[in-house]
Amino acid sequence: MNPVDTQLFEEQRRALVALAYQMVGERAAAEDIVQDTWLAWNKADKSQIHVAAAWLRRVCSRLAIDFLKSARVKREVYVGPWLPEPLLSSTKETPGATEAPDDHFELAKECELALVWAMERLSPEERAAFILRKVFDADYSELADMLNRSDASCRKIVSRASQKLRDAKIKFDVDAQSTEVALQLFAQACAAADHEAVKRLLAPNVVALSDGGGKARAALRPLVGADEVAHVFLAIVAKTPTQTDIQAAIVNGRPALRITATQDSNMITTVRLDDKGLIAWIYTMRNPDKLPT
Repeated sequence: MNPVDTQLFEEQRRALVALAYQMVGERAAAEDIVQDTWLAWNKADKSQIHVAAAWLRRVCSRLAIDFLKSARVKREVYVGPWLPEPLLSSTKETPGATEAPDDHFELAKECELALVWAMERLSPEERAAFILRKVFDADYSELADMLNRSDASCRKIVSRASQKLRDAKIKFDVDAQSTEVALQLFAQACAAADHEAVKRLLAPNVVALSDGGGKARAALRPLVGADEVAHVFLAIVAKTPTQTDIQAAIVNGRPALRITATQDSNMITTVRLDDKGLIAWIYTMRNPDKLPT
């Protein structure tokens, strides 16, 4: 491989990892997709490639679409709700520390879990078109080339995808401090077994999702409504071992709680707020295969 071609790929690797992760919601799968993109780049006739970044995004997107289509059946029979894999960031800064040169997931760690989860509402093609247009500012001509559609058709696909995400009713521009405060108040109210205090923090139509993957205790369906969510979370806290370690964390760029007790009780929890500052969406990862070590 020409060193220049290798450098061109490495300059795009982080963006490709972020693209693949947003598409599929799994770290290992994203790594495999980017590796396959590298193999395709390695074999490609570079004289026929005019814009390397666009070519790489197109190949990566197509590979992600193929993965999603093959994974559809697996996710449909998954035990309980399937949630995207959380990406944990360090919450402490070490003086003089530098970023590991091989940690290509730094950019992907800013891909919010709420958005990655909401992407499940979209078809693979809608997902790719939305991410490329809204996140990577790709031209509609690039989308048309990737999807083998007209520019006008791609505009409709992006518009349709945007509407589906709006229908998810998740507010994506809440500041991190408000989220952190709400999360802490929620944890304190649960710890105090204060049912009314918990309910006051929740939106009436709050949705709580937990992913145990059949390997840890978790709700097998989404919990909906303040009464149900409050009841279940208070019951979980009541059964949690007293030696539980609860730490603030940054997960996918947002405040979260990392809870460590026994293997069956370990979890990561984060929330999303609505326009009134109430908790509208709760994400809890309990599947040990998806929890960061």
